[in-house]
Amino acid sequence: MLLDMTVARKTLICLSATPWYHVVNRCVRRAYLCGTDQASGQSYEHRRAWIADRIKKLAAVFAIDVAAYAVMSNHYHLVLRVDVQRAQAWSGDEVLSRWTKLFQGTAVVRRHLQSQDECDPGTCPELISWVALYRQRLTDISWFMRVLNESVARKANAEDGVGGRFWEGRFKSQALLDKKAILTAMVYVDLNPVRARMATTPEDSEYTSISERAALLKNDQHVSCQPAVPGNNQKCRLPVRHESCFARLPRARLMPFDETCSIPAAIPFAMHDYFRLVETAGRQLKAGKRGRITVDAPPLLVRLGIDYERFLLCATTMMKMFATAVGTAASLDNFRKRRNVRYLRGIGSARLLFGLG
Repeated sequence: MLLDMTVARKTLICLSATPWYHVVNRCVRRAYLCGTDQASGQSYEHRRAWIADRIKKLAAVFAIDVAAYAVMSNHYHLVLRVDVQRAQAWSGDEVLSRWTKLFQGTAVVRRHLQSQDECDPGTCPELISWVALYRQRLTDISWFMRVLNESVARKANAEDGVGGRFWEGRFKSQALLDKKAILTAMVYVDLNPVRARMATTPEDSEYTSISERAALLKNDQHVSCQPAVPGNNQKCRLPVRHESCFARLPRARLMPFDETCSIPAAIPFAMHDYFRLVETAGRQLKAGKRGRITVDAPPLLVRLGIDYERFLLCATTMMKMFATAVGTAASLDNFRKRRNVRYLRGIGSARLLFGLG
């Protein structure tokens, strides 16, 4: 169970507390609707590619970056960062153009974008209200997930010639309150296929961010210092359920790594440290061991003061150890106060994993 209880989504996703979130969504009845059904032998592997492709294309439209992802047989994980400052810097026309890449928009918005009037989105009252609404939605994880899930469900149901629900319910989320939480969540997501024995190594796991990064490195593409920006600004004003809309969208790159924090919207670690950590943790998980290794713990763990044995424990049980947020005990306590609740599951786990910091 990822959520403490039935809680309003707006209290779980609080951008003033953190822009970083781990989200997960499962297929209905946890059936193999995206992989190979072990009972019938029917393969749905191609649907995993649909999801991975849509994640990257939506990131090119929304002010939401993807740090890590893993598309499994019956669920998927994402580590996302919401960039409110980027959205606030967009002009009114940019906001309207981005939103109408997914949705048709209102008549006044369509007329404006088609240059049938000279109304300034900064002075026209009706356009001002639509720009404000669309700008907010383009920084909303719930809208990001809604577009992603609805489009995949429609396409899968059309392929099967059926109706009804494709996803188990609304996505689950965990707020990532500090660097330690971000690191833990990314490793947790990237090692999902290894833990599920779907792959023997992280770089061989399909439809994951770690395999995508490894493939780029193999091809000598320097992904560690490139900003995560969308491709072109090609317009698409069709409803989101129309498949040709997604075919026209560019794909955003994954968030880059930058331990110096000199690049806006970057993952605050060195990529080589992160790869070493994933590889080391992955070997231990594959062997079913939690402890002793023959090499020193990765430098990143040493810098952050994380006990290696406890980190490996959390890397296999993060969703059990924490509920709606992940972070140090202090970060979780502050988050608890922001939500005005008496108790938040995971504070004890945070003390065990991260110490008293």
